Amino acid sequence: MPLVRIDLIRGRRIDEVRAVADATHRALVDVLDIPERDRFQIITEHDADHIIALDAGLGLERTDRMVMIQIFTQSGRTTEVKQRVYHTIAKQLEALGISGEDVFISIMENGPQDWSFGHGRAQYTEGVLPVPGR
Repeated sequence: MPLVRIDLIRGRRIDEVRAVADATHRALVDVLDIPERDRFQIITEHDADHIIALDAGLGLERTDRMVMIQIFTQSGRTTEVKQRVYHTIAKQLEALGISGEDVFISIMENGPQDWSFGHGRAQYTEGVLPVPGR
């Protein structure tokens, strides 16, 4: 479980797209201690004029290598853990030639009742799956 949305500007090779997805997942496995096969990612490529990411007054210079990542996950992780997630993802992407200025990450939390992995059932609330971190 987390569900991860990755938005990129169109134009990368398929192996580059996969490398971004793999690096993001590796960071979540390492920091959140999730199982390797607990991988749910949606990767969307956009025309350059369909992603607007200014700098929030921080003086960041964004490029066409911009990566926006939304992580939907169970509530309860500390600020320190979230900061480690941000840092680790940025470091993993830096190794792929993506500048930290081009990495935008957001974490959205919810509860076990907000997930169904199939068959229209809420596996966490039914006790079929253990709730992460509990």
